[in-house]
Amino acid sequence: MNSKLQKLPIDQFITESGKTISLELSYQLFGKPLHEGPIVLVNHALTGNSDVCGEKGWWQELIGPGKAIDTKHYTILAFNIPGNGYDGLLLENYQDFIAKDMAKLFLIGLEKLNIKQLFAIIGGSLGGSIAWQMAVLQPTICKHLIPIASDFRATDWLIANCKIQEQFLNNSSNPIHDARMHAMLLYRTPASFNKRFNRTKNTDLKIFNIESWLLHHGKKLQKRFQLSAYKLMNHLLKSIDVTNENESSINTLCTIKSNIHMVSVDSDLFFTAEENLHTFIALFKVKKNVAYSEIKSLHGHDAFLIEFEQLAAIIEPIFKTTSVLKSPTV
Repeated sequence: MNSKLQKLPIDQFITESGKTISLELSYQLFGKPLHEGPIVLVNHALTGNSDVCGEKGWWQELIGPGKAIDTKHYTILAFNIPGNGYDGLLLENYQDFIAKDMAKLFLIGLEKLNIKQLFAIIGGSLGGSIAWQMAVLQPTICKHLIPIASDFRATDWLIANCKIQEQFLNNSSNPIHDARMHAMLLYRTPASFNKRFNRTKNTDLKIFNIESWLLHHGKKLQKRFQLSAYKLMNHLLKSIDVTNENESSINTLCTIKSNIHMVSVDSDLFFTAEENLHTFIALFKVKKNVAYSEIKSLHGHDAFLIEFEQLAAIIEPIFKTTSVLKSPTV
C-alpha cells in the first residue's frame, strides 16, 4: 500500500505577495494506477503529510482496501504542502506564502499530472480550507468537495490563536514544544480532558497526568517537525480566506459547481460547528447541492482523527454510489 514519494518541478511560481520561487511539489499515490480509476485528492492538516494510508498512514482507518474510500476502486493522490518538511523542502520566508498559494500550487500539480477533474477533494482542518480555496479558484475541478473540521476563512478567534502560536514560535527557548502544548488545548476540549484524566497524577513525575500528557505531545512534535515548517503551517492557517475582493463570501462560494459535503465536529474549538452551520444555512438558500453533517464527540477538533466510525459513516455514501464503481471516469 505504501507509495514512494514523487516530485514535480514548478518553475517561476509567483506568490500572492509578488515573490517568485521555483520548487518541487512532492506527492504520493495509492490504490489504482493514475488515470485507471476515479481520483481522490486528500489534503493533509497542519502536522500531516502525503502518507495518508497504509501501515503508517494518518487516515488509514478511512482509506484502504474495503474502507470508506476504497483503494480497490479509487486512485488516491496526496500532495505535501510545500515547506511542511516531509520531503526535505523548507521555506524559511514563510510570510511570503498564504493558503491561496498552496491551493494554486496543488492545481498546478494536477495540471502537470494531466488531471482535468477529480472525483473528490477531501481534507481535514487546514487541508479542508485549502480544498475550499481550490474549488473557488477552479469551480469544476471536482465532483465532490468534502471539507472536514475546517472553514473557508480564518475567524478572529482562529487568527488570535495563531498569533499566540507565532509568539511561542518566535520567542520561546523551546518553541515547537511550547507551541504544541498550547495548541493541544485548542485541538481537544475541557470535557475530553476531564473524562480522560480526572485530576489523576503521574506518581513518577509528581505532576498531574494532563501535564505529563501535554509535555509528551510537545516532545513528540519537537522530534519530527522543524521550526520553519511549523511557522509556515501556522501562518497558512491565519491566512485562510477564499472570498473574492468586493464580493460576499456566499457569492464566492456559490461559484463552486461541486457537490459540497461540509463535515463539522460539534465540540470543535478551532473551526467551530456554529460557524460552519451558519455558512451551510446561508449557502443552502442559493445552492441546493450542499450538505452538512456533524461528528458528535467530546474530543473537539481532533475528532476528525479519532472518531473514524462516525466519519466513515458520513462520507462512505459519497464513495459507494453504483455509478462510481461502474465507471473509472467522473
